[in-house]
Amino acid sequence: MKNWKLLTVLMAMMLLVLAACGSKEDTKEEDKGSTTDNKPAEEQKDEATAYPITIPGSTSGEETFKEVTLDKKPENVVVFDYGFLDTLDALGVEVAGVAQKSVPEYLSKYTDTTYVNVGSLKEPDFEALSSMNPDIIFISGRQASAYEELSKIAPTVFVGVDNADFVNSFKTNTELAGKIFGKEQEAADAFAAYEAKVEEIKAKTATSEEKALIVLGSEGSLSAYGPGSRFGVIHDVFGVKAADDKIEASTHGANASFEYVRDTNPDVLFVVDRDAAVNPEGESGTKAAIENEIVGATNAAKNGKIFYLDPQYWYLSGGGITSETAKADDVLKAFK
Repeated sequence: MKNWKLLTVLMAMMLLVLAACGSKEDTKEEDKGSTTDNKPAEEQKDEATAYPITIPGSTSGEETFKEVTLDKKPENVVVFDYGFLDTLDALGVEVAGVAQKSVPEYLSKYTDTTYVNVGSLKEPDFEALSSMNPDIIFISGRQASAYEELSKIAPTVFVGVDNADFVNSFKTNTELAGKIFGKEQEAADAFAAYEAKVEEIKAKTATSEEKALIVLGSEGSLSAYGPGSRFGVIHDVFGVKAADDKIEASTHGANASFEYVRDTNPDVLFVVDRDAAVNPEGESGTKAAIENEIVGATNAAKNGKIFYLDPQYWYLSGGGITSETAKADDVLKAFK
């Protein structure tokens, strides 16, 4: 009888030990499983992107840009293209270095000493770049000639938009920003909002017979732009009919005179004021130069349809989430 009682006590003690061990293992498993769940939501989203990521090579004009593979999310980021900077800013991505000369006013926070000044759009500061040892450099057309030298410092990715296929290239860049920095959903939502804005404009231009001309004003002279040009989104994407559809598509536009504007006789005249974009204090004589008696003979002038497009978005930072939405709003004003 005593042996039976002793055996019962021993069995009870063994059960208690086993239960305690199981509880500890369960706790460990719970702790292990909750490691990711306990992280901030933003950090979890950043980790959603699977690395390594390979960014395909591309060409622009005569330049060829090589494929780039990233093993992890870049942290020390340099941006020369203001459109891509615009997109990163809209997605809440931090950058370290910016070409600070001519930064658009709405991105002026990037002129602060918090950010490394890596030169101007056409003249990178290679010494500053080498010193900061960036993880990645984003460039566009203005820096294309410096691509080889920049690539020696860090993986360099071309993010310029293709005017011949604007929407797809803009979408590709937006998605790329989202993928690299774990902001895929934010990027998709932003582009969807832009597409909705485009459809709103197209619904209006589809029923309008008004034809438009786009000119860039610089130091009293004019350049004209048509479909397929750097400002051709007005025709190619928004569906605005061209007053002259034979303008050669080129980066710098076709030389134009006030008499040309009069003879083309657009119903709507869109003006990009380069002087206001590049002059430190925004000084410009473009408006005074254009609103003369010659241009005054056009339908656009007679009907109050000369529209000055915001040069920050149109000349300096096209191809960004904020800038492209603002550009759409600029055009929408002409067809309300």
